Order: sequence, then C-alpha cells, then structure tokens
Amino acid sequence: MKKVSKILKIVFWSELLPVVTIIILFECGILDPGILKGGSTGEFILLTIMELATLGVIPLALYLFKIKRVRNDLYDRKEKALQQWGLLRMDLLSVPMIINTLLYYLFMNVSFGYLAIILFICVFFIYPSEGRCIDEVTPEEDQK
Repeated sequence: MKKVSKILKIVFWSELLPVVTIIILFECGILDPGILKGGSTGEFILLTIMELATLGVIPLALYLFKIKRVRNDLYDRKEKALQQWGLLRMDLLSVPMIINTLLYYLFMNVSFGYLAIILFICVFFIYPSEGRCIDEVTPEEDQK
C-alpha cells in the first residue's frame, strides 16, 4: 500500500506543477497575458463549457469511490484498483484546473480563475495519504 500511496502522491504533486508553471510564465512576463482578450463568442462558449465541466467533475471526483462498482473493485483488487481509480480521480480535477488556469491568462477573464481556484481547493479533499489509501480498500465492516 505504501508504494501505491507514494505513486499517487507523486502524481498528485506533479499535476499541480503545470499550474504553477503557467502562473510563473505569465506573471513573470515570459508569455503575454490577455492575448485573446476581447469578449468574443469563442470566449463565451469556452467559459460555458468549462463551467459545466467543472461543475460536473467536482461531484464525480469526490463521490467516485462511493460508486458501488468502483467500491467493489477497490475491495477486490486493492492496490491495482486504487492506483487506477486514484489516478482517474486526480485527473478529473487536475485537467480542468490546468485548462482553466491557462484560459484565465489567455482571456484575463476572472471566471476562469475562480473555476481554477475552486478545483485547486477540491484537489486537497482527495489527497492520497497512506491512511486514506488503506481506508479506501478496506470494507467498512472490517474497519471496525
């Protein structure tokens, strides 16, 4: 279990790295922020898509291990299933967070920034500590 927890922690922190890189590149002036600024229809469509995606992935990622099929898979295959589903769970939150961060700097639209911040906060609710990993692969009746 320690190995899986360590892998998930490495992935957890490495998925935050692109966000930090994007922020540094734009804030230091290496890339020009707001190059797509202008209130276009494309911006509205992207914002709508990202709002819906963000609102969809947050409950799914936070509730994923409560879904019966996933929970049974975690109980049956333990470490392999935890690694598979844990990576999916982190990707569900990290990919939209990276996209929202990039779109914020491209359009300088604070709505994208707020969506990225919300996803950033949610990521810490699924931090793969070793205790959490053990709890997630142990049936509830065995935990008592």
